[in-house]
Amino acid sequence: MREPSGQSEMVTENIRITVQSFYIPEQSQPTDDVYFFAYRVEISNEGAHQVQLLSRHWIINDGHGKSQEVRGPGVIGEQPVLDPGESFVYSSFCPLTTPVGSMEGTYQMVDEEQREFDAEIGQFLLAMPASIQ
Repeated sequence: MREPSGQSEMVTENIRITVQSFYIPEQSQPTDDVYFFAYRVEISNEGAHQVQLLSRHWIINDGHGKSQEVRGPGVIGEQPVLDPGESFVYSSFCPLTTPVGSMEGTYQMVDEEQREFDAEIGQFLLAMPASIQ
C-alpha cells in the first residue's frame, strides 16, 4: 500500500465526499519536475433522495502558487446515480511540476426533483513523502 499524502472529508446536503491522495514514485521523475499523484474518491448519498453526479470542477494548486481549473461532465466517463445509502468510488490521478500541491472543488449534483446543487470537495494535500516537515 502506498503512503497517503493527504485526505479530506466534507458533507454537503447529505452527500459525503471523502478523498485520499497518494504519491506514485514509479510514475514520477523529480529530476524533470514531474510528480505524479493518485487520489481515491468516495461519494456517499446519506440523504433520503436519489441524486446524480452531473459534472466536476477541480481547482489544482501547485507549490509555486499556480492554479489550474478543470471542468467536465461526470467523473471517469460516468455520471453515477446514487440511491439513498449508496456510494460510488473511483480513482484518478494528477501530475504536478512541484513536489507539493493541493486539490479542491465541487461536484454538480441533481436530485430526483431536478434541484441542482454543488457538493463540496474539501481541499486535500498532494505531497511527495518527506517533502514537507
